[in-house]
Amino acid sequence: QVQLVESGGGSVQAGGSLRLSCAASESTYSRKFMTWFRQAPGKEREGVAGLFTGNPRTYYADSVKGRFTISQDNAKNTVYLQMNSLKPEDTAMYYCAAAPGVVDWTSPNEYNYWGQGTQVSVSS
Repeated sequence: QVQLVESGGGSVQAGGSLRLSCAASESTYSRKFMTWFRQAPGKEREGVAGLFTGNPRTYYADSVKGRFTISQDNAKNTVYLQMNSLKPEDTAMYYCAAAPGVVDWTSPNEYNYWGQGTQVSVSS
């Protein structure tokens, strides 16, 4: 059964940190491109950070480079997003998504599987 479950969202002040987790079923996690997206009210869904499970290379949107870190724990079928130096503009619903392969990792249309999302709110 396909399943992605996000957790770790919350409310923090600007400059604070949060760590999001995306736990996947084994079939969803193995040999997949896993990406964190976010969507703020009235805005398009934006690719934030991605990786291919089992591969060390990571990908980031310019808006989060140097502040966010995506990582994986293959033993737990889990992908994390460590978010530091948070800004009010990082406020959004954050989603985990998976796909067997992608051409454009930032395009939501490339992904087959989605989690339910976790809210991140950053106050100034």
